[in-house]
Amino acid sequence: MTPPSSSQLSQLTRRRLLQGMLGLGLGGAVLGGAGVTQAYQFGVVREQQGVRGLRKPLRAAFLTDLHYGPLIGVRSVRAWVRAANALRPDVVLLGGDYLDIEPGGEATPLLRELAGLQAPLGVYGVWGNHDYRSFGRSGAGPGWVSRRNELHGLFAQAGVTMLRNEGRVVRDDLYLGGVDDLTTGDPDLPAALYGGGSRATLLLSHNPDLLPDLPGPVGLVLCGHTHGGQIRLPWVGAPVVPSRYGQRYVMGWVQGAFGTPAYVSRGLGVTGVPMRMLCEPELTLLTLTPT
Repeated sequence: MTPPSSSQLSQLTRRRLLQGMLGLGLGGAVLGGAGVTQAYQFGVVREQQGVRGLRKPLRAAFLTDLHYGPLIGVRSVRAWVRAANALRPDVVLLGGDYLDIEPGGEATPLLRELAGLQAPLGVYGVWGNHDYRSFGRSGAGPGWVSRRNELHGLFAQAGVTMLRNEGRVVRDDLYLGGVDDLTTGDPDLPAALYGGGSRATLLLSHNPDLLPDLPGPVGLVLCGHTHGGQIRLPWVGAPVVPSRYGQRYVMGWVQGAFGTPAYVSRGLGVTGVPMRMLCEPELTLLTLTPT
């Protein structure tokens, strides 16, 4: 079966799903408060994974899909930052879609909160598709490049190193690569993975749809983007998943090319509609161990 195209996926939005649920009489229960409540209550998910090349364990806090904007405010971001710091991670990794604002909109409140993240090995992130929309890439003019560069510098001032088709040696035994967004950026996987050598390799990618196209084995890939579907129904799962591969990479542990393990987070924020259903927001703590 041929996966749906991006244009076909765009026709099935979460807003349209909500309208359909209302038409079926299912939306009343959600709008009664359960869905909205679930959208703003998050949990810490603890996972463990062996990674070839590591010489000692690593604790990584993974936060993705913050979607700061009309539906997600400073108080939510502050709670996530505090929860991440309380886990005492060695490194903090951010999976993109920080912004859900109009091009030229104010990002200072978000950056002020992200500046509070603390980890001895640093804080690193990649861009997501909503970030590019917030840059203004969907418009006709070229000004979005300047906006992206400006925000790259502002994130750096807040202590967040953005990786766009590049990587860093964050520990003697660990290389971290970050690839640009698959659908709205200009991804270059070989460039993101270049320089790892014999070290353990982690790859940050906002979108999991690049997993079948990895150019070689990677120790671990961390992704977001799908929100776990954001709205899941009993016995059905997520009717809408923003992926060419449907349910294949919707959430949790999955596998990429060359048997590469990957984890897809449900993310922390919401987009489209201010609710979740049977899909709790998550902050992920990964304990990575030598193999």
